[in-house]
Amino acid sequence: MTVAQLLDALAKMPVDAVVLIESGGGLSRVAALDFWEDDGPGAPAEVILLPSMDE
Repeated sequence: MTVAQLLDALAKMPVDAVVLIESGGGLSRVAALDFWEDDGPGAPAEVILLPSMDE
């Protein structure tokens, strides 16, 4: 999924919905995003969803 596809999907959701990510067999809230530049020819830039460690 690209950032454009993610934004399009999220735009169709209620703005107050909580974003969750599967984490170790359970669900965790997404606490942050991390961005990695492309890592050489043919490698895409990446956005990583980071789970909350408070749960």
